[in-house]
Amino acid sequence: MNDARFLNRFLQVAWPSALLVGGWAVWVRANGYTDLVAPMPQSVAADVLTHPGAYLGPVLTTTWTALAGLVAGTLLGGVLAVAVWSSRLLTAVLTPAAVLMRSVPVVAIVPVMIGLFGTGRPAVVAITVVVTFFPAFSLVASGLRAPSTSTRDVFTVLGASKPATLARLLIPYAVPNALVAVRIAAPSTILSAMLAEFLIGKSGLGFMFVDSVSYSHYARAWGTGVVATALAVAAFVAATRLERWALERVT
Repeated sequence: MNDARFLNRFLQVAWPSALLVGGWAVWVRANGYTDLVAPMPQSVAADVLTHPGAYLGPVLTTTWTALAGLVAGTLLGGVLAVAVWSSRLLTAVLTPAAVLMRSVPVVAIVPVMIGLFGTGRPAVVAITVVVTFFPAFSLVASGLRAPSTSTRDVFTVLGASKPATLARLLIPYAVPNALVAVRIAAPSTILSAMLAEFLIGKSGLGFMFVDSVSYSHYARAWGTGVVATALAVAAFVAATRLERWALERVT
C-alpha cells in the first residue's frame, strides 16, 4: 500500500516535468536551434550533474538571500499591517505607499538600494524584501479585520486594552494568513533574489547566470535557470509543509 502510494505521488510529480522536458527538446529540434540559442535538455542536465560543485555555492548563497528576504519581508509586512490597523492616519499613509512600492519595477528600485546599502549582499537582500513584503502586508491586515464585531465587543466589555486585544484576539486570527503569505511569497522570493543578484550581485545564481553568458557557457546559463526553478518549487513545498505543521499546533 505504501509502495503504491509512493508510486502514485512520484508519477504526479514526474509527469509534468517529463512533459516540460519533452516539449523543450521538441521546441529546440523543431526550430533547429544551436547551443548558442537554446541547448538541449541533456546538455543542461549533463552540466548540472557532472559539475555539482559549481552550482552548490551559488545555490547556498541564493537560498540564504531568499530566506533572509522572506523572513524580513514577512516581518515588515506584518508590522506595517499592525500599524495600519492601529491608526486611520497610518492607514492613509502606509497603504498607498505599500501599493506603490509593490508596483514599482525592480530596476527602478535598484539605484535607491545601491544608494542606501551599497552594492553588496545587504542591497540584494533589501531588494528581495521590497519585492516580497506585500503578501504579508495584505493578508495579515485582512486577518486583523477577520474577527466579528460581536467577538470584538466581548473584549471591549471585558475592558481589554488595545494591545491586549491585538495580542490575544487579532494576532491569532492573523497567524494563518501570515502562513499563507509565506507560502505565496516563498517561490517568488527565490526568483527575486536571483533577479537582484543578476542586477547588482557578485555571487549567487543570478551572478552565475551573468558570468556563464559572458563566457558563452550557455548550458550552464540554462542550468542556473533550471536549478533556480527547482529551488523555487522546493521553497513552495517547504513553506506548504511549514504552514500545515504550524496550523496543526495552533488549532
